[in-house]
Amino acid sequence: MKIGNFRLGLRTVKTAIAVMCCLLIFRLFMKDSDTYTISAMISSLSAVFSMREDISTTLKFGRSRIIGNSLGGLFALCYTLIHNKFPHSLFVEVFCIPLFVLLFIVVSDGINNNAGIIGGISALLIISLTIPNSSSVAYTVSRVLDTFIGTFVAFIVNGVIKPHKREEIEEIDTKVLELQKHESELAELKEKLKYYEERDRQKESEK
Repeated sequence: MKIGNFRLGLRTVKTAIAVMCCLLIFRLFMKDSDTYTISAMISSLSAVFSMREDISTTLKFGRSRIIGNSLGGLFALCYTLIHNKFPHSLFVEVFCIPLFVLLFIVVSDGINNNAGIIGGISALLIISLTIPNSSSVAYTVSRVLDTFIGTFVAFIVNGVIKPHKREEIEEIDTKVLELQKHESELAELKEKLKYYEERDRQKESEK
């Protein structure tokens, strides 16, 4: 459905449904309000990041998301252990969290999991910055499991709600427009590169 510049697509609806499912799951099975807030937030964000146009792309992106979440959770676990040793240290928070973000990006790029970087960093930051003073390793593991639940919910919703042909065509048209935009940007970059290479050659010849 489209009204002027505003479009309500099936992916948008599925994203809202996935968030609703995450909220319901944790509201029904968690009595502690503080734990509910954190778990519902993390799982809902994970569902939003994982939701894609169809089940195949959701599965592909969900895999990257799970790898990113696991890696982000691992670094958050390392931070938890340090945090437990120095629970009130500003230096630990200001120095260690950015360091783990840096390491996370380097490792993710090294294993070719760039699609999971944003979601993984989100998990790392949310877990690290919401650690209570009496936290344990189990707290961090539970938060990582919350991200898996969100990814699983997105996968289920995408499998149950399938797009109609017209919506598939609209999604394809949107992708084509995005690719055309990227192609024009790539052409501009190539022109800039060509200009810099010619300028460098001229400088070399003048020496």
